[in-house]
Amino acid sequence: MAALTEEQSMIQEQAKTWASEEAPVAKFREMRDSGNELGFDKATWEAIAELGWAGIIVPEAQGGVEMGHLTFGVILEELGRQLTASPLVASGLIGANALLVAGSDAQKTEWLPKISDGSTILTLAVDEGPRHDPSRIALEASTAGDGFVLNGTKTHVLEGLAADQFVVAARTSGKSGETGGITLFLVPANASGIDRSRLATADSRGYAKVAFAGVKVGNDAVLGTVGDGFAPLDRILDRARAGLAAEMLGTAAQSFDMTLDYLKNRVQFGQPIGSFQALGHRASNLFTEMEMARSCIEAALQAIDDDADDAHNVAKLCSLAKFKANAFLHHMSNELIQIHGGIGMTDEFDAGLFLKRARAAEATFGNEAFHRNRYATFAGL
Repeated sequence: MAALTEEQSMIQEQAKTWASEEAPVAKFREMRDSGNELGFDKATWEAIAELGWAGIIVPEAQGGVEMGHLTFGVILEELGRQLTASPLVASGLIGANALLVAGSDAQKTEWLPKISDGSTILTLAVDEGPRHDPSRIALEASTAGDGFVLNGTKTHVLEGLAADQFVVAARTSGKSGETGGITLFLVPANASGIDRSRLATADSRGYAKVAFAGVKVGNDAVLGTVGDGFAPLDRILDRARAGLAAEMLGTAAQSFDMTLDYLKNRVQFGQPIGSFQALGHRASNLFTEMEMARSCIEAALQAIDDDADDAHNVAKLCSLAKFKANAFLHHMSNELIQIHGGIGMTDEFDAGLFLKRARAAEATFGNEAFHRNRYATFAGL
């Protein structure tokens, strides 16, 4: 991978400084302890929008700055280091990509500027079961007059309580498990027949279960083509996976730094425990894993920016990135707890917050097994 450009390095430094000073782990802890059902602090989100980060991938014509996914990944990595909670991934990355990939010119013109300035939160509602599997969509969209009626339930919807609009993956034909017959709809979150309930998760983020009971939408709500929504949905999800992998890299990298600092400063038998050969080997192995994950994640983000039309290559790299992020963050968060020993098990110490975020992020948009199999399929293995 090529080194970051001067501009990307400046943005990285800006994100690092802002996150550590304005949205550190301590602020996330305060939000968690307050019982905030949205799973993020509104003032933090407003500040992120003012920085222009919600419009990183949005074209300038629609109010964004159009700086690409690799630049977005640099920001997400720094926010991941501080466990900064916001709708940036759900709306600025996934919602914006849904419109960029499948939206009409009219839909882009109406919604992308609102995503860019943070005035609208648009999120994707795709999964319906305990595991990520976009082919197993059963939520029904039946034709009715000049539109459709939606019936079914989505779960694990990112920022589901805070969302103003949903991109809903529904089935207009076929059956669960088939990729044909899936259609994407843009649905107002306040539409009659929508019921949202908070899902309590280990990482204290804003997930929701969203039920659709007789929700009516017009033909103008369709994103893309009726019945051919799986391919654009897969492209949207790949961008979500690569972006989330970048955030996970930040969470893992901060876990590594915390562990390394402990190895340097914890003294036993008159010397830092990092000088013990076994612990030194563990640290070096973790560093190797981290750099390998970084290379895979940056390759995926760069491919999205450079090879957007090569869906096969992008999909393969995005699954590799999410797999590597899952594997490294799982290992690193375990080591963070184990090497710190007893203090690592206490809620007062931040290690537990990183572990909980790790487990939730690993399951989002595909776990290790999902992406191992998907990568193998694309690679012809």
